[in-house]
Amino acid sequence: MADLDPTFYTDGEIDVNPTDNPTLESIVEGRYSRRAVITRSAGLASVVSMAGFLGGCGGDDAVAAPTATITGSGVQTSSGAIGQLTATAGGDPLTGVQWTQTSGPSVSLENATTLNARFLAPSVAANTPIGFRVTGADPRGLIVSSDVTVMVEPGKVGFSAIPKGLPDTVVVPSGYVVTVLYRLGDPINAATSAYANNGTDTSLANRAGDHHDGMYYFGLAATGNTPDRNNSSRGVLCINHENITQRYLHPNGATPAPRPVGEVTKEIEAHGVSVIEVTRSASGAWSYVQGSPLNRRINPLTPMQINGPARGHPLLRTAFSPDGTMGRGTLNNCANGFTPWGTYITCEENWSGYHRRDASDAALRGTKAQAGLARYGRGGTSSGNYAWTTATPVDAGDTRFAKFNITINPAAPADGTGDFRHEINQFGYAVEIDPYDPTATPRKRTAMGRYAMEGSWPGLFVSGVRPAWYMGDDSGGEYLYKFVSATPWAPADASAPNRMATGDKYLDTGTIYAAKFNADGTGQWLPLVFGQGNVTAAYAPYSFADQGDVCIHARHAADAQGATRMDRPEWTAVNPATGEVYLTLTNGPNRNGTTLPVDAANPRVYVDPPSTTRSNRNGHIIRLRETGNTTEALTFRWDIYLFGAGADLDPVNINLSNLDATNDLSSPDGLWFSRPQNAGGLVSPLLWIQTDDGAFTDQTNCMMLVGQPGSVGDGTTRSVTSTLANGSTVTTQTIIGAAPGVKLKRFLLGPKECEITGIDSTPDGRSVFVNIQHPGEDTTTGFPNTFPSNWPASQTDPNAVSRPRSSTVVITRTDGGVVGMS
Repeated sequence: MADLDPTFYTDGEIDVNPTDNPTLESIVEGRYSRRAVITRSAGLASVVSMAGFLGGCGGDDAVAAPTATITGSGVQTSSGAIGQLTATAGGDPLTGVQWTQTSGPSVSLENATTLNARFLAPSVAANTPIGFRVTGADPRGLIVSSDVTVMVEPGKVGFSAIPKGLPDTVVVPSGYVVTVLYRLGDPINAATSAYANNGTDTSLANRAGDHHDGMYYFGLAATGNTPDRNNSSRGVLCINHENITQRYLHPNGATPAPRPVGEVTKEIEAHGVSVIEVTRSASGAWSYVQGSPLNRRINPLTPMQINGPARGHPLLRTAFSPDGTMGRGTLNNCANGFTPWGTYITCEENWSGYHRRDASDAALRGTKAQAGLARYGRGGTSSGNYAWTTATPVDAGDTRFAKFNITINPAAPADGTGDFRHEINQFGYAVEIDPYDPTATPRKRTAMGRYAMEGSWPGLFVSGVRPAWYMGDDSGGEYLYKFVSATPWAPADASAPNRMATGDKYLDTGTIYAAKFNADGTGQWLPLVFGQGNVTAAYAPYSFADQGDVCIHARHAADAQGATRMDRPEWTAVNPATGEVYLTLTNGPNRNGTTLPVDAANPRVYVDPPSTTRSNRNGHIIRLRETGNTTEALTFRWDIYLFGAGADLDPVNINLSNLDATNDLSSPDGLWFSRPQNAGGLVSPLLWIQTDDGAFTDQTNCMMLVGQPGSVGDGTTRSVTSTLANGSTVTTQTIIGAAPGVKLKRFLLGPKECEITGIDSTPDGRSVFVNIQHPGEDTTTGFPNTFPSNWPASQTDPNAVSRPRSSTVVITRTDGGVVGMS
């Protein structure tokens, strides 16, 4: 090869790289050992250099020392809480900070490219370590890292109990925030004006109704109107509107009968259901979307389709629907339920009081019809709640108000097609609503029975097993019911495109059962099937004609089969981890030991001062476990999870659950378990208890508590001695669960004269929706200038003077964790 002039050829020896990156020589000169230590305990600095990339070139002293260090640490946490990860940098500045998970149950890291990361701790059944690594680069690109282990404990009720009190705000523990979301009168479309809240407002069909009650959140996709069951930032909220506080809807209260058409229209429209879109912003703030195409109001005049065994039954024929297949409206919507295919179930509770019955009617009805009306509270005459039928519309063909008059018109056809004698039979059902389709007609599912239906909560869905819904009948001495579908569950139906047709498949055929609670802690489901047991044409006082008649008169069928009379059976809830069914027995005003005797499932009669009446004034919560843990079971075991009582009452015969100042309560009503999509509903799910109380209101407003119950059989038997109304005493053996202790705490107080009712959460459990019903309901002094409650205006302005409004609130944690957990 010819010699080359070095002036023109350098063989690559000239340095032409203008950067400050380290040279090979500088790395070698660093003589830093490639045996960098990687620590795996929180709080220790460690170095991960590029050790080994020169492993065969320079021996043990071949790697340059990084000019920066990083120390990672983590804080022990528990399921549903926020785990904090912190890194501290030393030496030269770091770039490219990155947290990653190295072991344990998968979590989603937030702020993972900063020194301070965090994560929502997953649900665990035992102490579980989760490993993380934080890395960064020094100015020369050398990587440093630190490994951290965070111990996650099982979830627990994680807040300090709030004391009883009489505030005019919603009070929650420290670390939580209350936001008012949706109030009586709020407009649900762009064309409706803001609510003046002075009694002059109209168009309640396009506004939030009154007396917010049961509700459920349905997730929406980020865009469009299609379902995304796991979206916790955008959804549709279905909210029941059970009743009204009449005087606040009008400038000076209600006009006496005969009632003005405008007032009656407003009152009717304020009942029913709201379906509204809600969203959470990037900052975490919730609001409802006033102009959403999904928004709608369903009220007592909305067309309804009647399905199931009673569809087309002679007892459902009216002038509006001569063939008995359609009806108008849903009424007195209290608790609720849902289906796994994405529909809402709203339940019609104490509807019978709305129907007028004149004195002339009794002579025009037969013995059977009289018995049917009497069993549902309309055995005598009544003007009907709010005297709606006294309003006279301009159009003689307008029967919106006349439909509430069930008095027989002697000139009408005997089959009921010319008047509204059978209108009352069209209420008392579970009503299915599609929240994603505003054009879908709601359907009354008569196969599930008719009573003062408080709610209809589903059991656990298992492939190939017939699913069930559990229902209370809210009246003294009534029953717990179960409806078991005739169709085994097919998981593919959860995503069926035609949701109402799916409802037809599972909810239109099946068996209604009523519960019998035996003294030994066992129980039976008694079938309410025409031709079985005493459910026959020969039964007295009500002779059944067919299964449709059984569905319409389910109370008579439960009487015939010998079900156990309970103390106002209201909300049902199903533990998502165990499938056990919980039922609130709100109180027993007629459980005095003589009119209604005590039994093992309803064992207390006592005096709770200042009342002098003997009853079960504070109520209790009973629970049951199906035999074989299947919804198809015909038998079960039961015990009493909780006895309501003041902490100062007799611990031997009244305060049987050993409640103290942090968790004493009266009249449990609303009941709900956290969703199983988050830590609150897994392993040891949170149980939320809401009260509707008139016994404890000298000490405290109504409240909500959070507990972690055990399981049926975790307690013991107890003897309870009651002094009856006639002065005699009786001792009853009952079965009581383990005392709740610190696993039950008071979480919320409502404003003055309200009821706390209705609850659900987003799937992630980080936002909980709660309804505050009828604040300022009882006291009338000073109206219309002053009010017993000024809520929700008083939530942010303690000096506000404003008509109270039933409202939905959202509760969140300031740190973003699962609500109710530590």
